[in-house]
Amino acid sequence: MPNISEKGVRMPASPIRKLTPYADKAKEEGKTVYHLNIGQPDIKTPEGMLRAVRNIDFDVWAYTPSEGTLAYRSKLTEYYNRQGYHIAPEDILVTAGGSEALTIAMHACINEGDEVIVPEPFYANYNAFACMSNAVVRPIPSSIDNGFALPPISEFEKLINERTRAILICSPNNPTGYLYSRAEMEALKELCLKYDLFLMADEAYREFCYGGGEFVSPLHLEGLDQHAIIFDTVSKRYSACGARLGCMVTKNKAVIQSALKFAQARLSPGMVEQIAGIAAVDTPDSYFEAVNKEYTLRRNTLVSRLNAMEGVYCPNPGGAFYVMAKLPIDDADKFCQWILEHFTYDNSTVMLAPGTGFYSVEDLGRNQVRMAYVLNVNDLNKAMDCLEIALNQYPGRTLA
Repeated sequence: MPNISEKGVRMPASPIRKLTPYADKAKEEGKTVYHLNIGQPDIKTPEGMLRAVRNIDFDVWAYTPSEGTLAYRSKLTEYYNRQGYHIAPEDILVTAGGSEALTIAMHACINEGDEVIVPEPFYANYNAFACMSNAVVRPIPSSIDNGFALPPISEFEKLINERTRAILICSPNNPTGYLYSRAEMEALKELCLKYDLFLMADEAYREFCYGGGEFVSPLHLEGLDQHAIIFDTVSKRYSACGARLGCMVTKNKAVIQSALKFAQARLSPGMVEQIAGIAAVDTPDSYFEAVNKEYTLRRNTLVSRLNAMEGVYCPNPGGAFYVMAKLPIDDADKFCQWILEHFTYDNSTVMLAPGTGFYSVEDLGRNQVRMAYVLNVNDLNKAMDCLEIALNQYPGRTLA
C-alpha cells in the first residue's frame, strides 16, 4: 500500500475537534453536551447579512476576481478606514476565511525552513498553516501567572536569527483572551523595524474588547506600513463562521502581488459570501454594543465560577471570547476525554479543548484547558456545575 507524505504525517490534528467522536458518542447515549471547546458563537448573525443572501438574484453563479470583487473590497475599505487604517481597495486580498489569509501570507512571505516567532499558547491551526507552507514556528512562552502578557522583548531577541522572517500575534488573543497594550505593540514595532521582520496580526476578535480596553493594530503604528500584514474574517465579528470569508490587508505592494499569485491558483473567493460581506459592513453599532454586553456578562460568569472552584485559576481576559484555565488535573488530554466518556451529572457533560494543543513546546499546557464562552449564561452555569463536580470525581485530580 502506498505511504502518505511526510507532511501528511507531520500535519497536526486539531485539539479543538479531535475529541468530537467522544462527544458524539455521549450524545448517542442521551447526554447533553455543553460545547465550550470551539469558538462557534450562538449570537444571531446580523439581519442585514441574512437579508442580502435571501435577496440574491442572479442567472449565473460565476467566478469572482481572485483578489475579491471591487465592490466588496471597496466596502471593506470603508470599514477599515473607520478603524483608522488608511488603506485602499488594492491593499486587500479577499480569502476563504481568515485561515486562507494566513496560509497565503505564509506561502508569499516565508521560505522553506524560515522561522516565525509566535507567543504561545496560540491558535492551534498556526502549527498547521506553518506545516502546509514548510515554515518553522518558534514559540515563545507566555505565562498564565501574569494573564499571558506579551513576553519580554529580550526573550524575542534570543530567538531571532538569519532565518527569522516574521512575528505572528493574535490580539485579542485566541486562546487566552489577552489584549495587547499599546506599549506592547510599540515594543513589537521597534523589534520588527530593528530586524526587518514582518509583523503579522490575526485580528479576528477586533470588536471584542472589554472593560474599556483599547484595541491597537500594527496599522495604527507609524512606520510599519511595509512590515504589517493583517488577517481578518467575518466569522466572529458577525457570528458568520460558515460564510468562510476573510481577507489579508497590507500596504506592502510586493506582498500583495505575491499573495495574489497564490490566490489565482485557488481561483476565487465565493460570490454569495461577498454579497453578504458587503451588507455586513453596514451592521449598526447597536449590534456590537449588545453583543459586547452579552459577552462581558458571560466572561464575568465563567471567570468567577472557575476561580471559585478549589485548585482552579483563570485570568480575566481583556477580549475575544475565550479563557485559558489551570485545573487541578494530571493531564488535560486525558481529562477532556474522561469527562466525555465516563462522567455525567444531571445527564450532562462538558466538552473542553485540552491546553496542550495550543502549545508547541512539549508538556506545556498539560494542566490547562481552553473554554469558549459562546453559550448563554444559564447553560454556562450548568456547564460549570458539571465541571466542578467532575473535577472532584476525576481519578487524576492533583489537589489533595
